[in-house]
Amino acid sequence: MQLDLNFVRAQFPAFASPVLSTHAFFENAGGSYPCVQVVDRLTRFYRDRKVQPYGPYPGAQAGGAEMDEARDRLAAMMGVASDEVSFGPSTSANTYVLAQAVRKWLAGTGGAVVVTDQDHEANSGVWRRLADEGIEIREWPVDRETGSLQTAALAALLADGRVKLVCFPHCSNVIAEINDVAAICAMARDAGARTVVDGVSYAPHGFPDVPGLGCDVYLFSAYKTYGPHQGIMVIREAFGFELPGQGHFFNHGTLYKRHTPAGPDHAQIAACAGMADYIDALAERHGVTGDAVARNRGVHDLMRAQEVTVIQPLLDYLSARNDLRLLGPRNAALRAPTVAVELDRAAEPVSEALGRNGIACWAGDFYAVRPLRALGIDLEKGVLRMSAVHYTSKDEVARLIEALERVL
Repeated sequence: MQLDLNFVRAQFPAFASPVLSTHAFFENAGGSYPCVQVVDRLTRFYRDRKVQPYGPYPGAQAGGAEMDEARDRLAAMMGVASDEVSFGPSTSANTYVLAQAVRKWLAGTGGAVVVTDQDHEANSGVWRRLADEGIEIREWPVDRETGSLQTAALAALLADGRVKLVCFPHCSNVIAEINDVAAICAMARDAGARTVVDGVSYAPHGFPDVPGLGCDVYLFSAYKTYGPHQGIMVIREAFGFELPGQGHFFNHGTLYKRHTPAGPDHAQIAACAGMADYIDALAERHGVTGDAVARNRGVHDLMRAQEVTVIQPLLDYLSARNDLRLLGPRNAALRAPTVAVELDRAAEPVSEALGRNGIACWAGDFYAVRPLRALGIDLEKGVLRMSAVHYTSKDEVARLIEALERVL
């Protein structure tokens, strides 16, 4: 079964925008277009429900019900309990709060934390700073040629049994190779360690089946999964209650409040239900049936199949050039469709030139300073990044290749 791209693109107002539709959009890794279901829910909340939720009057009741709906439906899609889904202002903020809980959890225990140098800084720096508290930090380094994480290197770090937490990305936002999350989590679990997975760069390509992955925490950003600017943290109950609470003490008995120190954005939480609406609409359109987890899995597979087909010609084109270095696998099936290249010149002027040629993308380090350094890339030059998702068309990729040919 193939994704009905016309139906998909009809769900995104941006494609009819006189501002956004002028360029082929390849900056999806920085933030996807919001689907119409999210836009409509956010608009309705601000019009009809923008009061303190859960109060004893109609607008407050409707607002609270929509916030609960978002949590319930996203949890059902990902195969977890509703209380295991927490919202926060961003994934960076959620990870910071989580690190503060881990700091207290590990204080004085002699336990170690494993981090990688493949991560966006949000899932690296907060853990590394725990060294200031006397907690041992062990780095799981990438292969300096490929950028891959090798499980043999992780096994060596886990061997003495002192590691209590392993933090790693589902995929990097510049290398894009899809890590075997289930296998890594199984290794960590067998060694007595918990796992935190940064899913920000993968979730736009399919929401996670959290029990299938086997992680203790999965973090991602709604604004990259067709929703509003919120961070979403799935934290499994056993680990969530084992960690010291970071919210108000009287909320520590409720898991989705336990690690939420600030008041949430009510309207944006409610609008996140639109992401579930969108997945359900895709499932219905393509005849994907079953419970919420099954529908989510089916839509995930449709999205990935579309992305693999569409992005492979770009990978082939870039691989054939001798004036750039393609980061990550050349096989689209092994990676997210986030494509970064090191050029023989500074990357940002190239992205500006592509903008003048009808292509929306960007250049820089994308807060991936550690992986770029590990690969020997000059941060002053940066990398050019072109990122697609399932709504990207073959024609848009062809336009990108044509523009690259002119600009390079």
